[in-house]
Formats: sequence, structure tokens, C-alpha cells
Amino acid sequence: MNEQPEHTSQLRDDARQIWQAAVAAADSRSAVSHHPRIDSHSLQIAGQTLPLAGIDRVIVVGAGKAGAGMAAGLEDALRDSPLFEKLSGWVNVPDNCLRPLQKIHLHGGRPAGVNEPTEQVLAGTDRILQLVGGCTPRDLCVMLLSGGGSALLCRPVPGLSLAEKLTVTRLLSRSGAPIHELNLVRTQLSLVKGGRLAAACRAQLLATLAISDVIGDPPQVIGSGPTVPMESRPAAALEILRRRGLFEHLPTRVLKFFSEAVDRPPEPVCVPLAWQAVASNAVSLRAAAACAERLGYHVVDIHSDLQGAAAEAGAAFYQQLQLRQQQDAERRICLLAGGETTVNVATAGTEPGLGGRNQEFVLAAAAAAELAHRTQTGPAHNWALLSGGTDGEDGPTDAAGGILDDAVLAQIHKAGLDIPAYLRRHDSWTLLQAVGGLLRTGATHTNVMDIAVALAVPTERHKP
Repeated sequence: MNEQPEHTSQLRDDARQIWQAAVAAADSRSAVSHHPRIDSHSLQIAGQTLPLAGIDRVIVVGAGKAGAGMAAGLEDALRDSPLFEKLSGWVNVPDNCLRPLQKIHLHGGRPAGVNEPTEQVLAGTDRILQLVGGCTPRDLCVMLLSGGGSALLCRPVPGLSLAEKLTVTRLLSRSGAPIHELNLVRTQLSLVKGGRLAAACRAQLLATLAISDVIGDPPQVIGSGPTVPMESRPAAALEILRRRGLFEHLPTRVLKFFSEAVDRPPEPVCVPLAWQAVASNAVSLRAAAACAERLGYHVVDIHSDLQGAAAEAGAAFYQQLQLRQQQDAERRICLLAGGETTVNVATAGTEPGLGGRNQEFVLAAAAAAELAHRTQTGPAHNWALLSGGTDGEDGPTDAAGGILDDAVLAQIHKAGLDIPAYLRRHDSWTLLQAVGGLLRTGATHTNVMDIAVALAVPTERHKP
């Protein structure tokens, strides 16, 4: 394998800049601060209009990785209005997102990189249930919901412990279950998901402002839909667990709960509901494309439904870049993809390694690139590829994702690292850490799933 040309570091920088443009487009504070509209007489929020004189209190609750920025944005939006003095609330956020706000309390629910509920989450959720249950018909309740909300808003049904519910969630995650299956199962075991938080609310309006971390922005899936009434489906949840071979591993009390549960209508919701997505992966992809064009790239593909196994998706993304290199031999090109893949760590056989879906996506692209380097013919290109979680997190690691080019491949080759072996162990972090291929950003205070960027420039046309 050839040594890395000096100018390919510029492609890495460009890929990072394009990815950062996508993250900036989902900035949680500005997304919320620009949404409510207030004049001297009324408030417009989530498509509804309320007279200011008819609002005694604005009670804010919420959960998610973007919760701190969203809460700050709502304070910004109401700051110069009569509603600011009527504002209070409680939002569950990751520990590394805590900051002082004037009116809304931010509650640390879990450590960074640990996307699971804790006892602190349960305590925070109980406080949120108290707040919504204490609303009156002259109060406005605003729910701020974002990615990670399912783990940061949790209260198991009576008779089940947090440990038992976590066992179910971990089994599903390790099996590679997609988000809609995960949400369907854990909704059955929750007192807040699937519209049950809305059932507890007694305000004149419950308005949800959401930053979507799900393809297509379905309200019932984002954060497991705490303000979206859904039909209870324990039989469907049990079928998912059986189909994935998890039935025999379920805790005894979970089995008992499902065996006694029957499909029933949703709990009655008395409060009027409104719902609005204020940021999404689709909006971020458009911002990334605009940035790429400004940098002189021709955007040839934008895929907005990135899903499935991370390794398969990563290899396919590199192969698409390779195909486009051949078709657009004379142009600087950019490919973009957005969505969320999965990693089935149960396939590791032994104890799995360390990594996340974006890192595995990039490592699988490296395997495809290594094969292409041995067989590829046609015009020579310089290239770079990046995939990262817009929240700055990727699995239980300190990275947001990974970044790849010929320099990283050369380091892998020089170190004699066996890419397929690391993929089999789902140990992408270890390999990428060793060769300088990790994307580290820290918490971004938003979450619109993942963004992947691939760039290619014909070598004869590149000007350092």
C-alpha cells in the first residue's frame, strides 16, 4: 500500500467541517429558541395559539441528550415576555450536560457514554410525573424531548425493578434489534412511555418540542413517545422477544408480567396535545450538503435511510464512493448518508470488544477499501470517509465515531492489524485508536442520529 499523500489531510478536515455543519444545523438551543412565537397577546407553540392572559404557569419537563440546550432555548424564547416569570421546570439530561439555568432545573441522570437509565433517572422521572400531575387547566405544560430520552425518562411498571427492565433492554440491544422493536418492548414495561406521561398531565395543553433521532421523525418512536398515546401491545412485544431467541433469558417477573398482560386500549388522555419536531436528520443532511458545495464538492448522493447492520452499511458506503469515483472521474465529489445502524454484539462469540456503530461502520469501510486497493483499476482519487453520532457519543466509548483515508489504511497495514478479526470481535475502537482513526468531539448537546460523509478528489486536479 502506498504512503499517504500530504494533501489528503485536507480531505479529512473537509469531511469534519461538513459533519460539523450537520451538527450545527441541529443546535438544540437555537432550534427551540426560534420556535415559539410571542406577541403582546398570545403565544404560538407547536401549531397551537394560547392567550397570554389564560396562562398561569409554564411547566417544562423533558429528557434527552439535547435537553440542556433545548431548555436554554426555551428560556431565551420567553425571556422578554410576561411568561418568563411564570416559567419553571425539570429536565433529565446526561451528567456531562449539566449547566445552571435561570428557571429550568437540569437533573443529571446518567454518566456520559452510558445510555441506560439509573436510579437517578428514576428519581428525576418521579419528579417529572409530580410536575405534570400537578398542572391545572390554566397551566401550559411543555415537553422537551430528544435522542436518549428513553433512557433518561424511565419508571418501570409496578412489580418490576430497574435491573429487570435493564436486562430486557440489554438483551434486545445485544441482539441488534432496531429502534422500533426496542421501543415497542420497553413501552410495555413503562409508566411513562407510549403516552402514559400524557395520561398523567392535567394542563390546558401539553406541547411537545422534539429533536428527532429517528428516521422519518415518527412521534410515537422518539423517546418512546411519552406524550403520544399508543395501543398497548404486550403480545407483539413478546413475539419480538421470542423471535430473537431471548424468551428463555428473560427475568421471571418479566415473563410473569407478559403472561398476565392482555392487549388493552391506551390509558385515557384528557389534556389536549400538540407535537412539533424542531430539528431532524433530514435538515442536518441538507446543511451538510450546502457546506460541501461551498467547499467545492459536487454532492452526488444523499441517503436519508441509513440503517441495518453497521458493518454491512459501512462496506456499502465505501463501495458506493468507489463507484462514484469511476463515474465522476473529473469532479470533486461528496456522498452523504444519515440514519442509525445497529451492532449485534452477540455475534462476537466470546466477550465483545469496545466500539460503537459509527466506529464499526468506518472499520467495515476500511475492510472494503483494503480489498479495493488490491484490485482497483481506473482513475486515481484521494478520498476520506467519516461517520459520527451527532450527539458526540458512539457506544460506551469516548469517541463520536471514526474517520478513514489512505493514511489510516497505511497505518493499519504498517501495524499488521487484521481488520476482519477486529470486526468479528466488534472491537472497532481498539483498532481505530491505534491508528489515529477516531473522531472525538465531546458532547454536542443535540442528537439527530448519525451522519456519514465521503469525499473523493481526482489526484491530477488537486491543488494543495
